Amino acid sequence: MIQAMMQATDLEFRQRWWFFGAICGVSYAFLFLDHVPVGGRLADALAAAANWSETLALHVVFGAAAALMLVAALVRTWGSAYLGRVVVHDHAVHVEDLRADGPYRHVRNPLYFGNVLMSVAMSMVAPVIGCAVMIVSMVVFCYRLIGREEAALEAEQGERYRAFMRAVPRLWPSLRARIPASGGTPDWINGLSAEAFFWSFALGLVGFAVSLNTLWFYAGLVFSPLLSWLAGLALGKRASGI
Repeated sequence: MIQAMMQATDLEFRQRWWFFGAICGVSYAFLFLDHVPVGGRLADALAAAANWSETLALHVVFGAAAALMLVAALVRTWGSAYLGRVVVHDHAVHVEDLRADGPYRHVRNPLYFGNVLMSVAMSMVAPVIGCAVMIVSMVVFCYRLIGREEAALEAEQGERYRAFMRAVPRLWPSLRARIPASGGTPDWINGLSAEAFFWSFALGLVGFAVSLNTLWFYAGLVFSPLLSWLAGLALGKRASGI
């Protein structure tokens, strides 16, 4: 019963990008009720404790959030460089291969780990209740997606995948590699193309941390679909040799 509850439905998996967007959208909607983001509250506390100016404290808090968002984008790009844009964005679960290189030697699901880091970073712009909703919802939804993918992989690959599960942590990475490299090589251009969404979010948060102008943050959100489309177009031209 519990195992079944932690597996996403077909609809959830196919439309997972919309669910991710809904989690963020609902979390930010709480700004209509509470206009002060968590990052602002933390900055007030930091300014009082360290005797800093409010502006300096805001730069430090949102600078830390931007740094975490860059780490999230890097982790996802590293993982996507071994999967490719098509697999990352596909509506179907891919069970034909087992990735055991790069970040997959440290954690079985580096892309979802990147999502959790993203939720922490971007929740700094949400109010207290929105922050809690974003982080908790993202963790629960990622576990549901993982449950679905791993059940399909285990059914397809059997003991090979069960050995991988025993050796490598599910979502929280090990600092040391838990399995030997299998000889795969990353395609960084493909990885960057797959994660254009995340890089747009990261650049928006960096712009906000530097300027303290929320227009930078919202620009990163609004332009992310366009950046992803352009990255996919460029990757297609690269593949066709144009």
